[in-house]
Amino acid sequence: MSVPLTVMLVAAEASGDALGAGLAAALKRRLGDGVRFVGVGGARMTAEGVASPFDIAELSILGWIEGLKAYGRVKRRVAETAALAARERPDVVVLIDSWGFTIRVAKAIRAAAPQTPLVKYVGPQVWASRPGRAKTLAAAVDHLLALYAFDAPWFEREGLKTTVVGSQALHVDMSAADPEGFRRARGIPEDAPLLLVLPGSRPAEIRLMTTVYEGAVTRLLAETPSLAVAVVAASTVADDVSTRIAAWPFRVHLVSEADKYSAMKAATVALATSGTVSTELALAGTPMVIGYRFGSVSYAIMKPFFTGKYATLFNHAAGAEIARELIQAAATPEKMAAEVGRLLADPAARAAQTAQQTAALDLMGRGGGNPSDVAADAVLGLMGARPR
Repeated sequence: MSVPLTVMLVAAEASGDALGAGLAAALKRRLGDGVRFVGVGGARMTAEGVASPFDIAELSILGWIEGLKAYGRVKRRVAETAALAARERPDVVVLIDSWGFTIRVAKAIRAAAPQTPLVKYVGPQVWASRPGRAKTLAAAVDHLLALYAFDAPWFEREGLKTTVVGSQALHVDMSAADPEGFRRARGIPEDAPLLLVLPGSRPAEIRLMTTVYEGAVTRLLAETPSLAVAVVAASTVADDVSTRIAAWPFRVHLVSEADKYSAMKAATVALATSGTVSTELALAGTPMVIGYRFGSVSYAIMKPFFTGKYATLFNHAAGAEIARELIQAAATPEKMAAEVGRLLADPAARAAQTAQQTAALDLMGRGGGNPSDVAADAVLGLMGARPR
């Protein structure tokens, strides 16, 4: 009986946990009992057979100041992860997203076991900031699994072999979404305007953005009393969001992740914290306004390193600000209310933005193969393995 391949998967945030789970499932479809998993991850990876030695929630860190405060904890978890690799001696290690954590893990494993193939799944967004990270990554790993075609040249120029696998966000299945049922269950008339607010999935995002969104919605309701408002509470921050929203002085429909896609399709306009959710909203055909704030000290440190023109992926792919971006000082209640109000008042503007968003998704690679399957083939190819 042949010895199964040992694949180590390392993810430090919920988004990486989802990618790791998809990759594990794809590898099992190809190899069956011929693969075993070790590593670090969350609930989804655990369900696929990756038993994590610690809770990755403590590694969900936003901003340089938070990173400095968490440095000791991160350093310990890096050492634990490298020690796990030393014990299990994996045939390949796949390090998923979470640049700050995974680059440290890559360097630690490379120092201890230089022959172990290292794969980075999702490269840092060097097109947006700190392009020197491409060279750093090329020196630390053997292969990159990139999400978008516009990522690849940055890393290939540094000699890092890159496979564009596509983004799982472009393959979200919204066929079960029920926008009419969503409105009906909450007593929102079919012709009433509905604003969907998506405040984020990290504790710092919730802390920094919910007050801003409250101010924006207050202004919008003063102008349009018939406006219905719904807020999505991501599972990672559901309790925090629920507590904060309960204090808002107007009615809000709280939405769980299970109803998120129905809410997106039901919404007239969305107001969203920058992130993967912008791609999901575009897939749902929802025009949006994007906001984001960092802590003031973190932003002052980070600002010189921002080189990209846009924060939103489909804006970057299109080379145009399709969805209005209000970042840091521009992320005020007044400006958000003005931008959302403009879309609420103009059906033609909403239709035009939706069409542009959809076209930009095609530039990002919508319609390609399943990213998990493409990633699994690339990992097996790197190991010289063949699917059964």
